[in-house]
Amino acid sequence: METNFEIAKGIHPGLILERELRKRNIPQGQFALSIQEYPQTISAIIKGKRSMNVPLAMRIEDALEMKEGFLMTFQVFYDIKEEKKKLSKKNHPALSKFRPALFWNTKIESIDWNKQMKPVIKRVFERGNFTEKKEAVNFYGRDAIKKILIAEKLK
Repeated sequence: METNFEIAKGIHPGLILERELRKRNIPQGQFALSIQEYPQTISAIIKGKRSMNVPLAMRIEDALEMKEGFLMTFQVFYDIKEEKKKLSKKNHPALSKFRPALFWNTKIESIDWNKQMKPVIKRVFERGNFTEKKEAVNFYGRDAIKKILIAEKLK
């Protein structure tokens, strides 16, 4: 069961709610009114524009006969995922040390430096100058860079 849940971590609870309502052929507005909630609130949650709160999650779970805490578990993991996204955007090398021409095809501020580590390292070491390479080494570490560059040579 735990491995199945791992797949779903980070999914907004609104997606789960939408799926359940569709599966049971219950219109969103009708469902909202049946649990004494504004239809706009349910719609915003389903669209992922609003978070689930505990009292609402409990009313939804009760109405749909779901296990208590089910939706809030999804909300917590979704919040964790969003927070990690924010942190990863803050976690970057000194951008002033990179020439805009090095990343000509993208906004340097929008690069996810952890997720895109391999292509960033490849580009910096193919086209970068000494300062840019040094900053990449400072940010990623010598071992990570060596590993990626050696793997590239072996291709």
